Amino acid sequence: MLQVVHNLFNHPGLRKLFLRLRYPILIILVILLASIMKPQMLLTGFLISMFGEFIQVWSFASLVKNEELTARGPYVMVRNPMYLGRFFLVLGVIILPGNIYIVVIYTLFYYFYMVNRVKREESRLAKLLGQPYQDYCQRTNPFWPTFSRLFNKEVWFWSWRVCFMNNGHWNFLSAIIVWATIYVYLNNFFSLFGS
Repeated sequence: MLQVVHNLFNHPGLRKLFLRLRYPILIILVILLASIMKPQMLLTGFLISMFGEFIQVWSFASLVKNEELTARGPYVMVRNPMYLGRFFLVLGVIILPGNIYIVVIYTLFYYFYMVNRVKREESRLAKLLGQPYQDYCQRTNPFWPTFSRLFNKEVWFWSWRVCFMNNGHWNFLSAIIVWATIYVYLNNFFSLFGS
């Protein structure tokens, strides 16, 4: 059964279709979620999302894509911090309805997406970056951070130049705009209907 799910997430035709339809799907999901969001979950959701956004931007400020092995910033602690950050970034919005079933469905979907996407990506990086990347994979967990490395001086790496090169500033601005829109929506919607 699990292999069938993995096969679906790796099917080239389905991946291409999802890539083409991802924005309409996202808009539909946001509209559906918006109708059941709870204002009392706003601060918690925002803080969870900003935690994820911080990990994402920190990753953007550390990663030089496809040119060099990046073993600095959050990449010292975990191989795929951007996917971890993205999980929390979206989770903040997913918890707004306060429904555990939606959170579980999202977590399962994201797990299969992340595991399969990372497997394909790491295979490509192993060919591109060779033995140094394979050695890095041997000593660094793919998803669970090694917190004992938190005091390694390389963890605290941050380059504004690299962050801007990777469009980290646009990513951050987009997250703030989404949350400002959610805030305005929840305040106006519930003040209009007196809930």
